[in-house]
Amino acid sequence: MRSQVRILPGALFLTLLIMDLSVAFLGTGGPVPTALRGTASVLVTRGGERLMFDCGEGTQRQLRRSLGLIRVDELYLTHFHLDHCLGLPGLLKTYDLNDREEPLRLFGPVGLNKLMRDFGPLIGRLGFHLEAEELEPGDIVPHQDYEIEAFPVEHRTRALGYALLEDDRPGRFDPEAAARLGVAPGPDFGRLQAGETVSGAEGSVSPEQVMGEDRLGRAIAITGDTMPCPATVNAAADADLLIHDASFMNEDLERARETGHSTGAQAAGVAAEANVKMLAMVHISARYHVGAALDEAREVFPGAVAPRDFDLIELPFPERGEPRLVHQGAKRDPAQKPASDPPEPGSGQPD
Repeated sequence: MRSQVRILPGALFLTLLIMDLSVAFLGTGGPVPTALRGTASVLVTRGGERLMFDCGEGTQRQLRRSLGLIRVDELYLTHFHLDHCLGLPGLLKTYDLNDREEPLRLFGPVGLNKLMRDFGPLIGRLGFHLEAEELEPGDIVPHQDYEIEAFPVEHRTRALGYALLEDDRPGRFDPEAAARLGVAPGPDFGRLQAGETVSGAEGSVSPEQVMGEDRLGRAIAITGDTMPCPATVNAAADADLLIHDASFMNEDLERARETGHSTGAQAAGVAAEANVKMLAMVHISARYHVGAALDEAREVFPGAVAPRDFDLIELPFPERGEPRLVHQGAKRDPAQKPASDPPEPGSGQPD
């Protein structure tokens, strides 16, 4: 899955060095919202871009309670069960009433256009451009230095998961090696990092002489509702974060199979097979104690967490650290967030 090797030159590479990537959990509960857990929605922020995945009932209120009513750039629906899309009409209409002018791109499985026709009388006319596009498994939505790839999942209805895959990055630049080859510090150092050949003391100096091995970009896989399936393992291979359906505990394994969902232990098995760094369990049924569900999953994959609504996962580049769960991080002003805030071990407390 992570086979793309586009390398970006110059200023784009320098931008990538400081590109923040985080996931805010707006709704982590099952199909029935509770006082503490809303229905499915996560918001991925990458630099200045905001990508929402699913928009369950009350999503706009969850935004107001945390990040504020920010303007999402793109919105991806995994499938059309109401706990994943019922918040869409209200969010779109609120954007319209707040005089949004920027276009919004909406993606989903085949059937999205029919869904929007059905929602049409509820939404009415919008004062901004809404572009809806249906995706098939394997379709890619390209971006400047990353892509969103749709992959098939196994649920009771047509459904997709999504993988955010950053482009690979050039390796580390060795200024001492460049100096030994007679390259003068300054613009030529930048040209080497941008992939250009420059002049040295004894001839041409190429990037491979002073640059380390290419480094993988970051990756996030989001399943929506699904049974454990090989396509998710492939999509999430070596990902930094897998956000996976964990609706049931092992005691209700047969019920999970009948309804096209996963147990937490099954989600953990997918995470282990895919060799991900962190598993975020979502869509946990309100019938369970979340701490017990998490303990069951951690027997299979110790890197499992069960975020609550408004928790945040930060995803630094690998050389800068591991993914980190910040309790209620979506409610905190990033400018006020202390750098020493300790990582949250997971949601082991009762809701």
